[in-house]
Amino acid sequence: MAARHRRGDDGRPPPARKPFLLRLPPDLLAELRAWAAHDLRSLNAHIEFLLREAVRRRRQTPRD
Repeated sequence: MAARHRRGDDGRPPPARKPFLLRLPPDLLAELRAWAAHDLRSLNAHIEFLLREAVRRRRQTPRD
C-alpha cells in the first residue's frame, strides 16, 4: 500500500497534507536541522511539531 493510503490504528486514513514552500536563512535552517536530529525527528516533522506547539500555546493565552 502506498504511504498516502496507509490507515492509522483507528482504521481512518491520515489527514491530508498540503505541500508548502518555506524559505529560511541558512543559519536558522542549520539550527532547526540540528535540533530535529537531536530529537530524532525529520526536519519536516520537527517544524510541524514546533508550529503545532506555537498554535496550542497561542490558543491557551488569554487575549485582551
